[in-house]
Amino acid sequence: MKKLTLLTAAAAFAFSSQAQLFSDDFESYSTGSYLGPQSTEWTTWSGNEGGAEDVQISSARALSGANSIYFAGGGSQDILLDLGQQYTSGVFTFTTNLFVASGSKAYFNLQGGAMAGQTWAMDCFIDDNGLNIQEAGAVSLSASAPMDTWFEMTIVANLSTGIWETIIDGQSVGKWINAVNAVSSINYYPIDGSYKFYVDDVSFDHQAYTPSNLNAAVAELNMNGVISGQTTTPSLTIKNVGNTAITSYDISFEYNGNTVTETVASTNLAVGNTETVTFPSVALLAGLSVGQAYINNVNGASDDLASDDSVNVVVNPIVPAAGKVVVGEEGTGTWCQWCPRGDVFMAQFAADFDGYWKGIAVHNNDPMVYAAYDQGLNLSGYPGAKVDRGTAVDPSQMYGDFVTRLQIAPKATFDLGANWDANTRTLAVSASTNFQETVSSGYRIAFILTEDNVTGTTAQYAQSNAYAGGGNGPMGGYENLPNPVPASQMVYNHVGRHIGPTFQGYNGAFQGGVTSGETKVVNYAFEIDASWNTDNMYVVTLLLAPNGRVDNAGYAKFSDIIANDYVEGEYAGMAEAPEVKAELNLYPNPATTAVNLAISMPTAADVNMTITDMSGKVLAERTYENLQGDVVLPYNTSSLAKGVYLVNMTTNGNTVVKRMIIE
Repeated sequence: MKKLTLLTAAAAFAFSSQAQLFSDDFESYSTGSYLGPQSTEWTTWSGNEGGAEDVQISSARALSGANSIYFAGGGSQDILLDLGQQYTSGVFTFTTNLFVASGSKAYFNLQGGAMAGQTWAMDCFIDDNGLNIQEAGAVSLSASAPMDTWFEMTIVANLSTGIWETIIDGQSVGKWINAVNAVSSINYYPIDGSYKFYVDDVSFDHQAYTPSNLNAAVAELNMNGVISGQTTTPSLTIKNVGNTAITSYDISFEYNGNTVTETVASTNLAVGNTETVTFPSVALLAGLSVGQAYINNVNGASDDLASDDSVNVVVNPIVPAAGKVVVGEEGTGTWCQWCPRGDVFMAQFAADFDGYWKGIAVHNNDPMVYAAYDQGLNLSGYPGAKVDRGTAVDPSQMYGDFVTRLQIAPKATFDLGANWDANTRTLAVSASTNFQETVSSGYRIAFILTEDNVTGTTAQYAQSNAYAGGGNGPMGGYENLPNPVPASQMVYNHVGRHIGPTFQGYNGAFQGGVTSGETKVVNYAFEIDASWNTDNMYVVTLLLAPNGRVDNAGYAKFSDIIANDYVEGEYAGMAEAPEVKAELNLYPNPATTAVNLAISMPTAADVNMTITDMSGKVLAERTYENLQGDVVLPYNTSSLAKGVYLVNMTTNGNTVVKRMIIE
């Protein structure tokens, strides 16, 4: 079989040649002055040039000449390179040179909409863990990136075929199929204080693309894992980018000195369609290496364009610390229209990092809320997430924190066991905490119960969905679902049912510190509600450092933990049985013209509803007699000004207060 060699981007497509459209080495600008007022192509996200949002010309470091631009972090700078038009076909090539110091980060994105802020075609994050390219929130490509030196990064986007490629210092590091095939501007943005980087020698080009008669392109090679030691099944996606149906082909995969060849003898891959073929499993090895896949013998012969018949992927797996499990606590709610994004990323992490990651969905203001957990997590925006209880991030940005935390050696690991009393529905858990390092006083342990496959029948279980219809881009299938997604179509996973003895954990067992090699056993008991399905439950333990960060975690499925021996130790407490009480939820929230007040009454009682502004002025009040079950009360908000209001529900002497936001 003929082995195909991957060509550089300049030869990767069939196109008509034309001159480079734009290049800028920043040498024509005055050092220390703002970029926007000196340029006709560069501006800021808002269009306000020459101020804090703009970037200044720097002479501190440059790749060519004396000048570059420097992003100092903090999130104020936000510059845009206007491409002059929206490109929706042909081959668009963008090149940027970057310098990112070790310990710092860089970020840029390509905008697909005619105006900035409409559609993100791709996001690129760069830090010590390498580069991470995302498209519509999903990870498209991860690869190594040089730090503490200038490097050239090129994005070759074939907008006609949908196949994009990333090239680092002339070497292809991977391809992917992009659902957004349009570009109109380039945006550099230092998200927070850790994003500090230099940019020099920026250019872009565009060339026409003419499809050939018979052409099977390799579009994506996915190793399906990023952690050293993982056993994965690599997959190759083929796309028919020619004008003739593909009925057969051969594919090969090379990794770690081994080559596997498979024959697809009978298929019917129509023009424009894709199909994915998996290879036998491989173990990811530590260290930098390259995987390569290629296709030939298309329809019994060579296709018309050899340059897109192969793909490289740079493999540099993360080496995890022994025994390390990273925890992601995601704040979510059925009322939150953007929270489907959190669901998608929590599912992705659970699938990609099984054994190294445990996700917990902490619900807010919906039927699955556990108040102590919700209040302890204390998020200001939804969806939000904290990885090992670090800084809150969007769920789509958990990857960098996950990789960093995964490589930090834990102070201790867990062995979990339990006794289960099915009559009282009491689960008594033992956590044998095996210390690998000597620690001082102040370490704590927390116990969490989670449940998968949670469903409900009432309106409060319907999921608000901003991705309905696809106007906000693809999001794991939510773009094909309505807004809201009916309760009958929703299944909730990773639901945090309980945390104890408190959100901050229990420190009695570790007072005075623990010596390396010691094992401390802590016991905790859960009373499991009869409506919860133990077949879908997990027990999670957290070792919390004195600063509140999660040092390490352990987890076990209910069926596995009760099969392990229970060990007597220091008793940390017992979870209280869930209190059956009246519930109030609002949806949609935020609202514009109307909001539904969803009441769940386990027993019949009179209910007093009051709506006030933030000063306490009563705007509406009504008493409903002898309510029971699930009741939805519509309330017209069209006369209310934009702002925050309070909905108060009083029944049986207890008052529940919810915030109502009018936009």
